[in-house]
Amino acid sequence: METLHDWLASAPFTLAMSSGLFGFYAHTGVACALAAAGFTPARAAGSSAGSMVTSAWAAGVPPESLAAQLLKLEFAQFFDLRWGAERSNGALFRRLLEALIPARTFEECRFPLRISVFDLLERRTRVVDSGALLPVVQASCAVPLLLPPVRHAGSLWVDGGVLDRPGLSGVHASERVLYHHLTSRVPFSILRDVFGRSRPRQREGMVALELATVPHSDPFRIPAGRRALELARRATELALKQPVVDGLVQVH
Repeated sequence: METLHDWLASAPFTLAMSSGLFGFYAHTGVACALAAAGFTPARAAGSSAGSMVTSAWAAGVPPESLAAQLLKLEFAQFFDLRWGAERSNGALFRRLLEALIPARTFEECRFPLRISVFDLLERRTRVVDSGALLPVVQASCAVPLLLPPVRHAGSLWVDGGVLDRPGLSGVHASERVLYHHLTSRVPFSILRDVFGRSRPRQREGMVALELATVPHSDPFRIPAGRRALELARRATELALKQPVVDGLVQVH
């Protein structure tokens, strides 16, 4: 039976990564294992946490370098908990993105990239693949109540996971897709309906990677995020040796 490694090696693939709050730790672990096995996506797509990791890789940052930077992050680099500090949180996060992602436009990326954002004015998901990169990543990660909306391209954008939880809106039907699905629930009850657990979408030409062993991480549990990165790396190494069954590879 064909293993995930065999499937990836057989033809170019698109890497798609879902939203999931601080799931960028787990996404980075997956990327590290793929790169170590010699795999680089031909294209990438993502939403929220997925947009952050795919953007860094597309911008030329090796996954191991991204992991090294994420493992050093502290809470104060993300959030200011003082009353009325939402806008300063946006500035903190923008500085973090500037440090993590060297490319400033989509056109500078090493492979094509598509990012999902939610347009508040039009009340729909928009997929962006050209122009300025950082404001789009910032908007795609702008979780309501935690980070402010981003004004860009004449509109107001927030987290792409509002309507595109899987981050698959930017994937064309004809593409071969490896989709990393974050299964953990968001701990904040007010956000669960938007960012909660969902099953991986399955369609022809797509393999969903589900790593049930990876713990949830959020702004208040950054050490759990660091563990998630390492566990996702190890789980993906195991997943590469496992067979693809009905478009799904699971590690429990």
